[in-house]
Amino acid sequence: MEDKIQWCLRQKKGIELVKPSENLVKVYVIKAENALKSMSANKGNREWEISSGYYAIYFALYALLMRIGVKSEIHSCTIEFMKVYLKDHFTQEETELLGTSYDARIDAQYYTGDKVNTQTQNKIIHMAPDFVVKCKSLLSQIKEDEINRIRDDIKKRIGRHGQ
Repeated sequence: MEDKIQWCLRQKKGIELVKPSENLVKVYVIKAENALKSMSANKGNREWEISSGYYAIYFALYALLMRIGVKSEIHSCTIEFMKVYLKDHFTQEETELLGTSYDARIDAQYYTGDKVNTQTQNKIIHMAPDFVVKCKSLLSQIKEDEINRIRDDIKKRIGRHGQ
């Protein structure tokens, strides 16, 4: 059975290597900070608190991807990238937070939001600011040799499927 990273590499908007971009890093950090502000401004509005919390987390992580030079427009692929390539930087709880908040955002935005319990909502709201801070810190802590190892592994995986 093919792993999820391989699947993501084959998708049109899945994982692909791009040139690392400090400008895009800054843009996604600003987007993450703006999403945190939106989360606070929408206090009491369940749908938008959850959605804003998720996007704060997602954009902060995406800033890291831009630092590494990885593009992924499929959210589940971005989450899988984190699980595989950034696992040494995030706790199990932080990794689960991204997946949980992704599912909660979908339920809150596209459905009734009934499946999102208050505990999950509160977890997103309380952990999102710390997650953003952590990602901002990792932007300067991640070393070039680690970035090169990640990029080299992706290149090898691409080569296996002749992309």
